[in-house]
Amino acid sequence: MHVKSVEKTGIVVTDYKGNLESGTIKSIINFPSQYVRARNVDVWLPVNYSENKKYAVLYMHDGQMLFDAETTWNKQEWKVDEIIGSLIDSSKIRNCIVVAIWNHSDIRHSDYYPQKPFDLLPQKFKDSIYKTTEKQFGTDFKGLQSDNYLKFIVEEVKPFIDSNFSVFTNAENTFISGSSMGGLISMYALCEYPQIFGGAACLSTHWIGFMPQDNSPIPETFFTYLTQKLPSPKTHKIYFDYGTNTLDEYYLPYQHRVDEVLKSKGFDLTNAQNMKFEGHDHSENSWNQRFKIPVQFLLKNE
Repeated sequence: MHVKSVEKTGIVVTDYKGNLESGTIKSIINFPSQYVRARNVDVWLPVNYSENKKYAVLYMHDGQMLFDAETTWNKQEWKVDEIIGSLIDSSKIRNCIVVAIWNHSDIRHSDYYPQKPFDLLPQKFKDSIYKTTEKQFGTDFKGLQSDNYLKFIVEEVKPFIDSNFSVFTNAENTFISGSSMGGLISMYALCEYPQIFGGAACLSTHWIGFMPQDNSPIPETFFTYLTQKLPSPKTHKIYFDYGTNTLDEYYLPYQHRVDEVLKSKGFDLTNAQNMKFEGHDHSENSWNQRFKIPVQFLLKNE
């Protein structure tokens, strides 16, 4: 790391002391922001990390759930260090680092729910959401912060990473990934900032937006938005998947719409995937079973 740059920003970087199977983590406690509430950011570096090489960057949401089951609320983890470390070691993907952005549980939904699709909803429906979400999430949901959350990543976190780590800064080597609401915000990031991100991996994408409800207009707003905003398949990749159990079973009716939109925008199997995983549920233990698939899809050695 370039220590001068760190000193100049006033950001303190520490070494992570928890359980890792592969690589190391540089932790930033309460990364400051003018756009969103400060939050922790972990930067995972592979075993082969060297200032003499350049690395691709994978940005991930729900950062506290990615590496160490001993510290997560449900004792599950994505196993990102094991999976990506192994793929790098076996030369199945290019060298990369992972920037893990933590969530705040009380505002996770307003940070991750894409603003522009929400704006497409009828006002009466939006008003009903404001009334019911406090009961569902135990938080005061009065508006969305997703546009500001993306500004935080693009205008504050990424410049810090680009200045302090030995990384490629172009879109061809910058990716974003998450699950559930993290899948929605990853999709949104690719569409809003195609000049920044070259690909997105969206696992168990939460097409229903909130809790399951009959005849909801929410899913179609996402497909309308994607039809308008998906970037060129010539320069971008996007990955979707879904399980069949627990919350994931509610996504099944919408997967054909995903395929239709991707096809209409010119995507094919070389630059888009929409995969079904029978028996997988809505949990880190399911996501870690298949995470290597989108990682290889986005980061494979060309």
